[in-house]
Amino acid sequence: MSVVVAVDAGTTGVRAFAVDESGRPAGWSYREFPQHFPQPGWVEHEPDDILAAVDATLADLVRQLDQPLAAVGITNQRETAVVWDRRTGRPLHRAIVWQDRRTAAYCEALEAAGHLQLVRQRTGLVLDPYFSATKLHWLLTEGGVRAGPDLAFGTVDTWVLWHLTGGASHVTDPSNASRTLLFDIRDRAWSDELCELFGVPASCLPEVRPSSGRIGTTAPGLPVAEGVPVAGIAGDQQAALFGQACFTPGMTKNTYGTGSFVLMNVGPECPPPVEGLLTSVAWELASGEVAYALEGAIFVTGAAVQWLRDGLGIIAQASDVEALAASITDTEGVYVVPAFTGLGSPWWDPHARGTVVGLSRGTGRAHLARAVLESIAFQTRDAVEAMTAASGRDVSTLRADGGAAANDLLLQLQADQLQVPVARPVVQETTALGAAYLAGLAERVWSSLDEIAGQWALDVEFTPAITRGGADSRHAGWRRAVERAKGWAVTDTRR
Repeated sequence: MSVVVAVDAGTTGVRAFAVDESGRPAGWSYREFPQHFPQPGWVEHEPDDILAAVDATLADLVRQLDQPLAAVGITNQRETAVVWDRRTGRPLHRAIVWQDRRTAAYCEALEAAGHLQLVRQRTGLVLDPYFSATKLHWLLTEGGVRAGPDLAFGTVDTWVLWHLTGGASHVTDPSNASRTLLFDIRDRAWSDELCELFGVPASCLPEVRPSSGRIGTTAPGLPVAEGVPVAGIAGDQQAALFGQACFTPGMTKNTYGTGSFVLMNVGPECPPPVEGLLTSVAWELASGEVAYALEGAIFVTGAAVQWLRDGLGIIAQASDVEALAASITDTEGVYVVPAFTGLGSPWWDPHARGTVVGLSRGTGRAHLARAVLESIAFQTRDAVEAMTAASGRDVSTLRADGGAAANDLLLQLQADQLQVPVARPVVQETTALGAAYLAGLAERVWSSLDEIAGQWALDVEFTPAITRGGADSRHAGWRRAVERAKGWAVTDTRR
């Protein structure tokens, strides 16, 4: 039995993950790499550190396996900008990470100049430092990177693919291209108009190929054998949507991580821009079949639990939050709005700041812990409701993954707020699983989306335990708290 390997190049580390033909994990390895914060609000990675982690995890994983590799897939932290010299393959600057805020003033200037409507119509995104084009503009104007025929740009998938193919493939897929602010998601092509707006030479951009389909083969000298097809690419959140087998329009997943990302499959037609939400290409198959996704990007969810641990010291480790929060049944009117870096979907308020309201003399550690978990459920409800209103499709079940999806109380609170079941799958490494499925589908390890969907297996389903009226009452208090958090920072200190 052959296996498919996914390289999951995330924000803090790389995971190599093997899947057998039945969709079961066959092995994995993980390595962290350093984070660099040269100035407040700046976040960078050394591109070579990412590749070193890729090689280390692949070498470890290959030692675990005794089956041949049928294919390799790639999934990645999105929006992070990498530049290198295509002659030498050497990086020209540290990668600027999706979390980086150095281009906030540039984004505000573009919006003030009236460019937001163009960006929204072409890309489905907003003018925010989150996305790649403003980072690439900074590299070219202030970062010492020179435009020219040897300049290569890519998101992390493209950088990893370049490495795995020995420089033979300078390629990305539509799911990653659609997060750059340079890609017309309706035409599914780089936009000359947007390249001109951001001052980006089109010659440095990678070729855009389907998310599932053979792109190249592994080069000699890698930890994996030479000649293994590299046949799948997707940004991490779109890969998780695929790994959750959300193949039918209306199917929705939420990845509960440091932040949370709610994605709804909205089918093969690109919807018009939706206020408060992002629109991306979810994937494109070798057949030409395309799916689009509405996305709610929530900046702080699991990071709020880390704040309880590291900032307040009220828990010793993140997993302690569930028992502490479960020790009471009500926050007694306490709400935490974890807008530490502003609010994402559906508010998109960079000037919002973290807020705690409803404190009384009886408030204790447990109230704050439960309020933080409730804030994750409330923010997800806000995003889901915006999606259902925009798409006209109700969410019948929310499929949950990510590290915080192991928290049973959180998923119960989520089911209560959404008033629909929340389903956690047996295999929760859905990002890597999605990349493996995309690659294996191209190489006929799996014959169809129906076969992949048949491998999705339920671990636990959480159903609503309170009434709609009870959920709405709690949510109304949350909305009042959000109003107090919005617009708090008169000056955006992240510049």
